[in-house]
Amino acid sequence: MKVAILQSNYLPWLGYFDIISSVDLFIFYDDLQYTKNDWRNRNKIKGPCGLQWITIPTGQNLKRLICEVEIKNKVWQQKHWKSLKNCYAKSPFFSYYEKFFEDFYLKNTWRNLSDLNQYLIKKISHDFLDIKVEFDDSRNYFLKSSKCDRVIELLKKVNATSYLSGPSAKKYLNESSFRENDIKLDWMNYDNYKDYPQLHSPFERHVSIVDMLFNVGPDAKFFLNNYNAMI
Repeated sequence: MKVAILQSNYLPWLGYFDIISSVDLFIFYDDLQYTKNDWRNRNKIKGPCGLQWITIPTGQNLKRLICEVEIKNKVWQQKHWKSLKNCYAKSPFFSYYEKFFEDFYLKNTWRNLSDLNQYLIKKISHDFLDIKVEFDDSRNYFLKSSKCDRVIELLKKVNATSYLSGPSAKKYLNESSFRENDIKLDWMNYDNYKDYPQLHSPFERHVSIVDMLFNVGPDAKFFLNNYNAMI
């Protein structure tokens, strides 16, 4: 059983979904400290004037876990939907996903950041990228350890035999702990992604997955490296 464990992000980029597509079980790790100016509540989109941020307002309180971050108002929802339309209304597949995103932003009131992020990630993975994966949440396992030991504890509870991690975790993960617990440690490689047609040049890779969806539609799954390796 190959497992990945990551904090939920707001409309994450292609690499995040590539990790999801590479494992059997993906665990949201939202019972960790919330960090300001990170990917939990914001991401980049690309329009006629270049890159722009879309950010969910979450207040200044940093003494919260990610799963405890409450969203106080819904004004941002209309603003984000307007930004998506301004950037992508003329893209080839905007109409293909328009109803989903319009309903998401205009017909719901989102109160919790973790709930919002997890909903979007699951929906995009299963319905739009055709990723066959099981999702879980670290809060279901009542973990008692800290730092690297906490990851090991969680992996053992789900009977993982292999763990796929993002490369930034090399700074703090103890590789010997994985060997001692008979868990294979693999590192995600974000190289060699193919460029895809974007409505406005120059090409920008590190943008929200919505950019790819609106520009290439159902073919977005073919730009996942793991998907290409499987077909």
